[in-house]
Amino acid sequence: MTAPLRLRLDLAALADNWRSLARMSGRAACGAAIKANGYGLGAETVARRLAEAGCRDFFVATWAEAERLAPLELPNVSVLHGIRDEDMALARAGVARPVLNTPAQIARWRECGGGACDVMVDTGINRLGIAPDVVVALIDGLRIETLMSHLACADEDHPLNAEQCAAFTALRGGTGAARMSLANSAGIALGSAYHFDLTRPGLALYGGEPRHEFAGVIRQVVFPEAQILQRRTVRAGDTVGYNATWSAPRDTEVAILNLGYADGYRRAFSNCGSAGSGKLPVIGRVSMDLLAIDVSMASDLVEGDWVTMDYALPAAAEASGVSQYELLTGLGRRFQRP
Repeated sequence: MTAPLRLRLDLAALADNWRSLARMSGRAACGAAIKANGYGLGAETVARRLAEAGCRDFFVATWAEAERLAPLELPNVSVLHGIRDEDMALARAGVARPVLNTPAQIARWRECGGGACDVMVDTGINRLGIAPDVVVALIDGLRIETLMSHLACADEDHPLNAEQCAAFTALRGGTGAARMSLANSAGIALGSAYHFDLTRPGLALYGGEPRHEFAGVIRQVVFPEAQILQRRTVRAGDTVGYNATWSAPRDTEVAILNLGYADGYRRAFSNCGSAGSGKLPVIGRVSMDLLAIDVSMASDLVEGDWVTMDYALPAAAEASGVSQYELLTGLGRRFQRP
């Protein structure tokens, strides 16, 4: 059975976005964050296309994500959440490198014989990572491929950006790491001081624009499509959907789509989302599995036809008030993916 929902992915745009980010990264290598199932788009599909484009460094969150990618034999995969006791078998099998985040993880890695690893330094986000003032002593003797840190406020002009960059720069040459990496997508736009040896874009690869510098540079990648279940005429004065939030100003042609918030098309799009390049507005409340659009401007659309929702991430985030990251990673399992 085929799904009544599908994600159309522009994989050429994905590759072009990576190339654009690689150019913006200057002399630094450009990797790719493909955690959370490739930001919701399908990690295997995304990784394969980016590897074809020339990407050699990939970042996932967990060892389960790394294991699913193992058949692709990607050049370098790093597991950002480090290594737990439960992860040791996979880690020792060599499917990926751990990014060591805590003294306990460092000790665990030493005890199993070590090997190539990455290390996360906390320069100010206060999330995962080793404090800069103790990291040099803790990692002495380890074979570190990449020393990395993560920016807390790169998507805005915040003084913490420069503070984190300075703290990370101070570690240059003191840890024995082959490479250093600080910049995420937004960090790439902050300039060459933030690039170091390797950048780690995520959102911008998939069509997101975390900063204004990406406008006109980054192309849309994901296009949610839904099938029409019914076309009907709603009479003037009648309402559509839960809580009657929309009333027909005149006799209106309406299509009911097989799409709702259970699929990640958020309730926040009620009465403000659209399809068909803005010609087909979402009317009424988005419900769990269904939504309605005004198809008065599309006389040719009938039951069984497919409709492409307007999902350019910056515009969709502005319309809904939902972050671009959530709009991507929240796309549900009922979508058929390539």
